[in-house]
Amino acid sequence: MVMYSPGRTTSYPSEPVEKGFRFHFLGGGDEVGNVGCILEDETGTKLLLDYGMAPSDPPRYPNESPNIENCILTHSHLDHIGMAPWLSSNYGTLLHCTGLTKMIVEPMWHDCYKVSRIEGYPLAWDKRDLDEAIVNLRPYSFDEENKLLDWKWRFLRAGHIPGAAMTYIETPKKKILFSGDFDTRDCELVSGAKPIDCDILFIEGTYANRNHPKKEEEQQRFIDRVLEVVERNGTCLIPAFANGRTQDVLMLLHRTNPQLNVHIDGMGKRLVKMYLEHNEYLRDKDALIAALSWAKKVGSKSDKKKALNADVIITTSGMLNGGPSIWYLNRLRNDLRNAILLTGYQAEGTGGRMLLEKKQVPIFGNISPINLEVDQYSFSTHAGQKELVEFVEGCNPKDVIIYHTNSAEARPSLEKILSEKGFTVHCPKNGETYHIID
Repeated sequence: MVMYSPGRTTSYPSEPVEKGFRFHFLGGGDEVGNVGCILEDETGTKLLLDYGMAPSDPPRYPNESPNIENCILTHSHLDHIGMAPWLSSNYGTLLHCTGLTKMIVEPMWHDCYKVSRIEGYPLAWDKRDLDEAIVNLRPYSFDEENKLLDWKWRFLRAGHIPGAAMTYIETPKKKILFSGDFDTRDCELVSGAKPIDCDILFIEGTYANRNHPKKEEEQQRFIDRVLEVVERNGTCLIPAFANGRTQDVLMLLHRTNPQLNVHIDGMGKRLVKMYLEHNEYLRDKDALIAALSWAKKVGSKSDKKKALNADVIITTSGMLNGGPSIWYLNRLRNDLRNAILLTGYQAEGTGGRMLLEKKQVPIFGNISPINLEVDQYSFSTHAGQKELVEFVEGCNPKDVIIYHTNSAEARPSLEKILSEKGFTVHCPKNGETYHIID
């Protein structure tokens, strides 16, 4: 069990800011995920951006937050919201987010709690904390102006998943943009983020050291592979993240190959209905409605058995870490006509990473060999290096803070490029405090 001593064991400094602007990463400063960042200035106004957990095995948690009244949740992925129930329960912290994120975090928290009980990994909060957090959620629309003591703030489109937001803050002296997870490229579900003029830019650097392949070419490579497997009477198993990736893949297949027999299983089915209740966050709601109506939704054991004869099965978990994807893999793995198409990053310690490295996957407690063909595709909705540099130039800040990044491999490359372009670049470490004074 992760045990914090609320308000007594935090690394955040207790003294007020005397001059300038202060930031402090509880997590996510020099790592991907696990995000929590506190902003504070000399007015005494203080705000926490995200409070997540890293979904590794076992999970990693951020440093303990101090007592704080307000926290913004940029979007509904666990590495940004996973520890918010602990925060809200212990401090009564208000949790600010978009309307769609408010709707999605509840099932995400419930699923996290359920999985922690099944897998036996430590979790710092329980069902009662979850319920308190739900009560403390506060929804907002994009571009809605809000006040926090001496600061004004508003949400901007982040282009990552439906409901994901960048946070734009105006203090008496500074304009600040906190990117959250973002992408400037359009995808099937959402439109890309746009730069905005600011003085201080916090930018995520998941892909700070590399560019993505051209989206159209990568999509075509994926589609060609699907059709190849189907033509030999095989089934494509597509493990996909429930929140964003499932729907992107579904819409892509419907748009390009409506003749396919596609089945969808897992939490992604539930989330797509939530998206449609807040269709103002979608790029093309009609395309999503059409794709959802077209696909066969798995809702029973008999539906699962029927899906085994489908052309394509899209299901969770996206990293083959439990869920229906393991059930399907166990039944499909002995027919070499079938194939596994991975559409997202496979973290260390996950079934998907083991599959890529060792051609093995834990299935119901046993390490099982997998002899099927396996392909991986880059469908990321994080900005690549090219997009990151262009976005920074478009925002034209004086100071750039690169976070949510691998500090050894990814960040140095982007730091070098931006420094050579004249930006003052900060590379934070978790648990350390930084000041910007001018």
